[in-house]
Order: sequence, then C-alpha cells, then structure tokens
Amino acid sequence: LGHARKTRPVPRPEPATAEPELPGVHDAVAALPERQRLAVFLRYYADLDYRAIGEVLGVTDGTARASVHAAHATLRRHLEVAL
Repeated sequence: LGHARKTRPVPRPEPATAEPELPGVHDAVAALPERQRLAVFLRYYADLDYRAIGEVLGVTDGTARASVHAAHATLRRHLEVAL
C-alpha cells in the first residue's frame, strides 16, 4: 500500500456460505492491486461503508471509493475478455 501501516489479514468467506461466483471472478479479484482487492473485500464481503473502509486502509473515504471504482473497472475489463 505504500505506507508503513500494517494491515490485518483479510479472511476469505467460507465456501459453504459464499455466494456462487461466475467463472474467473476469483482469479480476477486475486489479480487486483492490493488496495483495490482489500477495498472490494471490505465493501462487499464485510459490508463496510467507504468511511469505514478508509479507516481500515488508512486512506480517506474518497480514496476508498476510488479504489472500489477502479477495481470495478478492472474486473469488468478482465471478465469481458474471459467471457
């Protein structure tokens, strides 16, 4: 993330409770830059708002929002190619 603050490991959802995924989604998310990957996890798996995501990542809520938006764009491009 480019700063000295250490982040806690992000747990993966249990397979039994995870929602079904489209083919390639896991690989596409795993390929995201770290901040984007964490922001997506916190937004959609941990159901945090942008302010809380910013606090966890040590960034502003605007940067958290931008990270989620950038992740969406990257995932959209990656998954369009895969389909």
